[in-house]
Amino acid sequence: MNLQLVDILIIVAYVAATLAVGFWISKRASRSLKSYFLGGNEIPWYMLGVSNASGMFDISGTMLLVYWLFVYGLKSIWIPWVWPVFNQIFLMVFLSTWLRRSGVMTGAEWIRFRFGNSRGAQLAHLMVVVFAIVSVIGFLAYGFIGVGKFAATFLPWHLSADPQTNVKLWGLLITAVTTLYVVKGGMFSVVFTDVMQYVLMTVSCIAVGIIAMMRISPDTLSHVIPAGWTNPFFGWTLNLDWSHLLPAVNRRISEDGWSLFGLFFTMTLWKGVLVSAAGPAPNYDMQRVLSARTPTEAAKMSGVVSLVLMFPRYMLTAGLTVLALVFFSPRIQALGAGADFELVLPWALQNYVPAGLLGLLIAGLLAAFMSTYSATVNAAPAYIVNDIYKRFVNPDASERTYVRASYVVSVAVVIIGTLIGLYVGSLEKIVQWIVTALWGGYTASNVLKWYWWRFNSYGYFWGMVLGIVAALVFALLTGMNAIFSFPIILGVSLVGCIAGSLLTGPDDEEVLKRFYLKVRPWGFWKPIHDKLALERPGLVANTAFGRDMFNVAVGTIWQTALVAGGIYLVLKDFRALALCGAIVLVTVVILKYNWYDKLEDYPADLAPAERGGAEQAAPALAATVGD
Repeated sequence: MNLQLVDILIIVAYVAATLAVGFWISKRASRSLKSYFLGGNEIPWYMLGVSNASGMFDISGTMLLVYWLFVYGLKSIWIPWVWPVFNQIFLMVFLSTWLRRSGVMTGAEWIRFRFGNSRGAQLAHLMVVVFAIVSVIGFLAYGFIGVGKFAATFLPWHLSADPQTNVKLWGLLITAVTTLYVVKGGMFSVVFTDVMQYVLMTVSCIAVGIIAMMRISPDTLSHVIPAGWTNPFFGWTLNLDWSHLLPAVNRRISEDGWSLFGLFFTMTLWKGVLVSAAGPAPNYDMQRVLSARTPTEAAKMSGVVSLVLMFPRYMLTAGLTVLALVFFSPRIQALGAGADFELVLPWALQNYVPAGLLGLLIAGLLAAFMSTYSATVNAAPAYIVNDIYKRFVNPDASERTYVRASYVVSVAVVIIGTLIGLYVGSLEKIVQWIVTALWGGYTASNVLKWYWWRFNSYGYFWGMVLGIVAALVFALLTGMNAIFSFPIILGVSLVGCIAGSLLTGPDDEEVLKRFYLKVRPWGFWKPIHDKLALERPGLVANTAFGRDMFNVAVGTIWQTALVAGGIYLVLKDFRALALCGAIVLVTVVILKYNWYDKLEDYPADLAPAERGGAEQAAPALAATVGD
């Protein structure tokens, strides 16, 4: 497409500003590993929350959301539960607080905090590092595919006459620029540029939503969508028939394997609850939680993510979708089975967004890519440098040496992720494997680690090994839909967890006591609580399970109403919008009194000297935690 000069200037100015921020902040970020990976625990919670939201506002994900809304209508608001988006509610309600109380730098360090330094703990630690690297590389490949497709469609310069080569070359160029500013600036750079990117994206989202509202009436839209498209509720089957409008859509629904939508939703909900109860995967989401100044700020940071992300993002999604439905249905009809629904977003943008705003929106979507990609890149070296190089290879090096090693690792994982992205052409395939098959192998071990005292380091190790192997087998050797492979992978992993734990002895009792005393989880911890109570009269158990689960349910309803509200605003269905607004208001009041007012950094019976970093809770770990 041919961009106007004003659009090109906006895009170039944004990229230049992003690079400038990375280099400007690099001196502060390079003071120590803690500054580089966690921002020195100095960044306010609301900035971390906006940064985390911005990091989830990626091009690839937005392309998928537009495709899902186009094909599945309002029923698509449930599909992102496969990720699952409501994991932020679990984090907000209790898991962010528990995680931040550890005071560690990475998920692998947390494993040592939970299991100690035994042989089994070392094996468990190794598996977390392996999982973190595999998932980071998978997300980098996912981002590379999305930005390549996007840039090849929008940017006016053709780097190759071959369309596929052009996509790959643009992906290479943009990932190189993004890697440059992330490597230099670390977490400080990521957060500061994320906040700038979020402001840009929010303005763009609102503008696109308004354009769609001005150009398309509800009556016009009704002629290009099937019956039931605007209804978020469903029965056992999807019950959307595109036969007389766009037969290619029916074929795509069949290929997705979600025609039995009730079964799909049940699987997604069950999987989502288990994955969310496991806590954040060892990626950028966990890094934001660990970067918070206090446990309660970590909880509030997770709450901000849903508040600032959902409504504007779905205004953009709905605006682009209805523009595509009205103006591009004939083109999709002509393409027939060859239609690529992942390109609905760029089709809508390039024809119906005016000059100036188009440059702003393209810059914003590039910002969204750079935000997600940078956060992911920043997560990888934390594990390799802090948890392998510093611990086993060069424990006495200077902080500057470790930061330089982080530069090298960041570049290496980008190269590997990019190489994988060169050979995977579908966003849908890679995201489905990451969030269902791979996370299926992660879930059992990481649920049990929080809630069962007898679950030990060997159980963690074998659960993760069998789970990851099962995920790879399903990816390489079977054609099963990823979401339906989740129970099998989970079951295989669960066998490893239980067998590994019960066939070996419990972990060091002192390690378990330190963990329970400081984190104070609810669950099956009574034997440890009783032993601690003999040493510490007045020790209080966590009895908030019922309250936490109620708040999770309320928070999920709150989040879903924000999603649906953004769509209904663009559709000009003001009755449904008012209902969403009322739901948001009621749930906010409940959460204010039943969650926010009850937040606490640490249990009241924990002495001030026992709070703070993990080095205070577990002295044996001190050498691996501080600066």
